Amino acid sequence: MDQTATNIQNEIAALLPRLRRFGRAVTRHREDADDLVQIAVEKALNRTEQWEPGSRLDSWLFRIMKNAWIDEVRGRARRSDILAPEEAGEQVGADPSDAYVHQLAVQKAVSMLNDDQRMVVSLVLVEGLPYKEAAEVMDIPIGTLTSRLARARETLQLLLSDPANK
Repeated sequence: MDQTATNIQNEIAALLPRLRRFGRAVTRHREDADDLVQIAVEKALNRTEQWEPGSRLDSWLFRIMKNAWIDEVRGRARRSDILAPEEAGEQVGADPSDAYVHQLAVQKAVSMLNDDQRMVVSLVLVEGLPYKEAAEVMDIPIGTLTSRLARARETLQLLLSDPANK
């Protein structure tokens, strides 16, 4: 194995926490997210020659994940509804702090966004990608990305200001 391949593998390994976080935002399910990350990493490692040195490796991997998730959703006959992630039950019976309650409200509100809005929020607001990079990952024009982000922010504000959603 040459030095370049080793460097790419190390860079991919360093991105795993971000890939997992994006996977959770996209899939809304921990196990699906882990599977999605595994699929994306496997595809990336098998196709390292397709990555253009000098371009952002994280954007390339996020794009692979987005496309893999689209393929997965299309392939499923039906999806199971998850009301809350498994982690949401970890604190049951504990004295919840305001921060934890707010975190759950935000997670619930984000999960209520449509798939496109949830991906944009995850890429821009959580992962911190520039609009141009996020638009490339989503394979949409930057104007479409900004309008989806604006609608997602508006929806989140409405959901988080409604006491019935908390």
